[in-house]
Amino acid sequence: MSQTRIPSALRQAVAERSHYRCSYCLTPEDITGVAFMVDHIIPESLGGRTILDNLCLACWGCNLIKRDRIVGIDPHSGAVVRLFNPNTQQWLEQFAWQMEGLLIIGLTPAGQATVNVLQLNRAALVNARRLWIAAGQHPPDE
Repeated sequence: MSQTRIPSALRQAVAERSHYRCSYCLTPEDITGVAFMVDHIIPESLGGRTILDNLCLACWGCNLIKRDRIVGIDPHSGAVVRLFNPNTQQWLEQFAWQMEGLLIIGLTPAGQATVNVLQLNRAALVNARRLWIAAGQHPPDE
């Protein structure tokens, strides 16, 4: 995880661009009660810069699990593939909701690897989604 301080204006731009949701699991920041983190898509440890094009909003779970990873294994081919990049790829082209928003499935090798590496269907998140669905707060419209 980066130790670089993200200026507040840059953090605000990142949050607005992501619609105040985790760029990976799409959890809305406002229903968690916890401020989300700014993730370096390409970590600084791998040469990534602290610029808008390399930053996204991430919930604590996704960010802590992702750490400095940028690749994963495509479960179908076994090939090493780049993880989903929320700034250059469209979420709906890489992922889909299953079971009325309870689970995320990967539609592409990058999507499948990202679901696995970031554990986008981890038990706590699925349980939270179940409550958000019951409250009419999930899945997101887009």
